[in-house]
Amino acid sequence: MRVWLGFLLGIFLSLTANAGRAVSEKIDNGKPKDAIELSLEELINVKVTSVSKKPDKLTNAPAAVFVITQEDIKRSGATSLPEVLRLAPGVQVSRIDSNKWAITARGFNDRYASKLLVLIDGRTVYTPLFSGTYWESQDLLLEDIERIEVIRGPGATLWGANAVNGVINIITKIAKDTQGGLLTAGAGTEERGFSGVRYGGKLNDDAYYRIYAKYFNRDDFVNFAGIGQTDDWDAARGGFRLDWDATERDSLTVQGDFYSEGLGGSYVVPIVTPLKSAPNTYWRRFDAVDDAAGANILTRWKRVFSENSDMALQLYYDWTQHDTPVYGEERNIADLDFQHHFQYGERHDFVWGLGARYSGDRLGNTDIVQFDPASREDYLYSAFIQDDIMLAAEEFYLTLGTKFEHNDYTGFEIQPNARLRWTPHPKHTFWVSVSRAVRTPSRSEHDISCALGVLPPNDPLNPLPYPTLVQPQGNSEFRSEELIAYELGYRCLAADWLTLDAAVFYNNYADLLNSGLGTLTFSDSPTKHFVLPLDVNNQMEGETYGGEITADCRLSSWWRTQLTYSCLEMQLHPSGNLNSFLYFNRNPNISKTIRWVSVESYEYRSPHHTASLRSSFDFMRNVNLDLWLRYVDALSQLDISSYLGLDVRVAWKPRKNLEFSLCGQNLLDNQHREFESTLVGVAATEIERSVYAMATWRF
Repeated sequence: MRVWLGFLLGIFLSLTANAGRAVSEKIDNGKPKDAIELSLEELINVKVTSVSKKPDKLTNAPAAVFVITQEDIKRSGATSLPEVLRLAPGVQVSRIDSNKWAITARGFNDRYASKLLVLIDGRTVYTPLFSGTYWESQDLLLEDIERIEVIRGPGATLWGANAVNGVINIITKIAKDTQGGLLTAGAGTEERGFSGVRYGGKLNDDAYYRIYAKYFNRDDFVNFAGIGQTDDWDAARGGFRLDWDATERDSLTVQGDFYSEGLGGSYVVPIVTPLKSAPNTYWRRFDAVDDAAGANILTRWKRVFSENSDMALQLYYDWTQHDTPVYGEERNIADLDFQHHFQYGERHDFVWGLGARYSGDRLGNTDIVQFDPASREDYLYSAFIQDDIMLAAEEFYLTLGTKFEHNDYTGFEIQPNARLRWTPHPKHTFWVSVSRAVRTPSRSEHDISCALGVLPPNDPLNPLPYPTLVQPQGNSEFRSEELIAYELGYRCLAADWLTLDAAVFYNNYADLLNSGLGTLTFSDSPTKHFVLPLDVNNQMEGETYGGEITADCRLSSWWRTQLTYSCLEMQLHPSGNLNSFLYFNRNPNISKTIRWVSVESYEYRSPHHTASLRSSFDFMRNVNLDLWLRYVDALSQLDISSYLGLDVRVAWKPRKNLEFSLCGQNLLDNQHREFESTLVGVAATEIERSVYAMATWRF
């Protein structure tokens, strides 16, 4: 499929070369201003939809929301969605290797962080297998993204279970805004080569479309000694979008994507029979390529009844497949969503909706990971309602709402919230909220059996005469994790050249995931060994608190600076007995030690402090310079030091439709490690300094 998509790039180029001449004179007609061209007042009044499921000004949103614009994406120099998310305060982005990330908001980070809900154009993209996101499979033509709305804190009242610590909603441009052709290509030290092509046209005055394809090949990273590993990555993707204004009141959107990728990496898996070459080694390391593919299609119909009333009906289907040495997954998801927005009287603004989702899977079991049953179908039904109530004209607003859901694991769940917004002055907004959110069990917590590691015989941790296999096991009685969140925020246009946005939070968690020691058993296959089960349970609770602040400065018409700072404190503690599990440091280049820790180690898997400073300069009309400095605190539990990263981007536009750019990333050190997953088989590598060059042609 990757070869076929590469061939498709060539077809697109030939088809659009002549057509591009006909529309080249239309470039920039009606084009939105770039972010650096907007005043700060225009920036804080940009419309967002993720907070209330209807358009509202950012300055009026009673939530900790941050908007990443298309211009922010372009000038960051990032080449992937996970790297773009480093722009947002309160979001912890840690790279595991060349093609894997751990991303969360406000703590609990891991390879498949379970408390962050991710959507692309309203389509949920997390996997029910782990309640996390395959970030390596979430890719788009970055130039087609209109904005990314990042909510820190619960969004469960509108978006449902798993929107616990945050919501990321990636919104692409309508087809009308992507007319003409676009061709991008580049290469560098880590970016071996990448290209993308998109062409947009119209069927008539009311119907517009675009088609796109992209391909990239990325080099592997290195181990602590600077030796190249096998985590290289290549991927191809294509897709389309059609927007049709059928009548003055009705509009229809149809869009879809498909992709195929190969993800290299090293696996370290436990074995109960030690290697002959290393008698005391109960681990086996091997290199492999994971294959992933997927396709989706989404249809959305909108009808406007009046200036104060509208509805939307959305249906999407999503197919994904992942083949790895430790498990396989094929999944089909179908989702139907309806919502209606209307105003009642002068004081009430309602939005309500209904939803239904089907998820069916077929899982491939191995000696390392087994699921019982190997195939399962799950259904989710939901309803929500929310009312924005004007208490005092243009000054006090109260938002009340709740989500009702029924799932096949825990049954009925309710997730209410209350938010109060006070705007004493058009340039100053205060807000406060209290919310309840739940994270429902995933397929793995319910049905998994996994070989996590082996304790050697006659070891301080294992006095038994035979090796002991440690094996986490799912629990059909596992309950939803629960959060009660309290937030307070302030947003203002302090001066014509300065905006401030600050939020503080206190989160109280109950029934968190933990593991208890099960009953030791003996096995003689394939050799004599003991098996120590780790039974999944809900015997963990805790609190997190902290805050984020963003200062956006427009020091002149050609200079914009943005500073963000986030702090996070976590206090987790078991709520029952036998709540320890074995943590295995599986980085073979550092240690093979096995040590007892508590699940409280998640306190140390997200940095306490992060900061970002970006400056964008337009020295001349056709020359741009962007500097991006980032600080990330140490992760003590993973023996990962704090680091300072610097990215620099220089761009030159010899013509208004042609741009050349040069970008250097992680320039302050040769390499550094950012994370290590707790999951079986993932061997972390170190992120290298890199440079790439890129050309963008619009025709």
